[in-house]
Amino acid sequence: MFHGTMTALVTPFADGKIDEEAFRAHLERQVEAGVDGVVPAGTTGEAATLSFAEHKQVIRIAVEQVAGRVPVIAGTGSNNTAESVELTQAAKDLGADAALLISPYYNKPTQDGIYHHYKTVADAVHLPQVIYNVPGRTNSNILPETVGRLSHVANIVGIKDATADMEQLVHTIAACEGRIEFYSGDDATVMPFLALGGHGVISVVSNVAPKSMLALTAAMRSNRPDQARVAQFSLRQLNQVMFMQSNPIPVKAACYLLGWMSNELRLPLLPLTGAPLQLLRDVMAGFSGVDEKLELADR
Repeated sequence: MFHGTMTALVTPFADGKIDEEAFRAHLERQVEAGVDGVVPAGTTGEAATLSFAEHKQVIRIAVEQVAGRVPVIAGTGSNNTAESVELTQAAKDLGADAALLISPYYNKPTQDGIYHHYKTVADAVHLPQVIYNVPGRTNSNILPETVGRLSHVANIVGIKDATADMEQLVHTIAACEGRIEFYSGDDATVMPFLALGGHGVISVVSNVAPKSMLALTAAMRSNRPDQARVAQFSLRQLNQVMFMQSNPIPVKAACYLLGWMSNELRLPLLPLTGAPLQLLRDVMAGFSGVDEKLELADR
C-alpha cells in the first residue's frame, strides 16, 4: 500500500505553541523533494507531549498542506487503547490516509494484550493501520507470532520495525506470509531491511536529507544495489549524529541549523547545545549525499 521514503516529521514550536507556518513550509519542502509519504504526530513529532487538540491540529495541517499529493500516515498511538481509538478516528475524520500506532508503552502488556490492543483499534476505526514495534521506547517487543496474528486483521496493512534486528525481521516476514508490508524504522539499516523484503522506511534523517534517502529506497526498488549502497554509506555519519541523543533532539537541532525552525522542544526534552551541537554542525557542513548538500543558515 505504501512504499519508499516516508518522513517521520518533526513538529516545529515557537513560544510553546505549534509553529504552523514553519510546519507548512517543512511539509512543502518534503513534497517538493519527492518523498513518498509523510508521518505527522509520531515519536519524531513529539506526540507524547502534544495535547489531544494539538495532535489533531498537526494532522489537520499535514492533510491540508499535502493536499493529496502524497499519503499522510498519522501517528495515533497510545498506551491507552481507548485513546488510540479516539485519535485514530480523528485522523480518519481529518482525512489521513492511514494511521501509525506505537505498541503500548509502560503498561508492559503480554503478547496477547498487544494483539487485542491493535485488533480493538482496527475493529473500531476502518482506516488502514500500521503497527509500530520499537522496543527501545516501549520496553516490549512485538514478537513475530503476534505480528503474524495481527496480519490477519483486515485493515492492519503494515508494520514499522525499529528493532534493527534482521533475524527477527526474517521470522516476522515469514509469519505474515505476504499479508502486510514492512517499513524500516532504523535509518542506519535501511538497505539490508529492504534487501530482506521490506517495502520502505519511515525515516528521521529524511527530514533534512530526503533526496539521499529517496535515492537509497528507489535504487533498491529498481534492483540497483550498488547505487543503494552508495546512498546508505553517504548517510552514515549523518545517521550517527541524528541519534547521539534521544530522537528528536538532534533532528530538531538540524532543522534549526538549516534555518527552518526554532530549536525548541518540550520538556522533558532539552535542545542540543554545546559540543554535541557543534559536532552536528560539522557533520552537516561536510555532508555530501546523493545529489544533495546541506546549506547551513548563519547561526
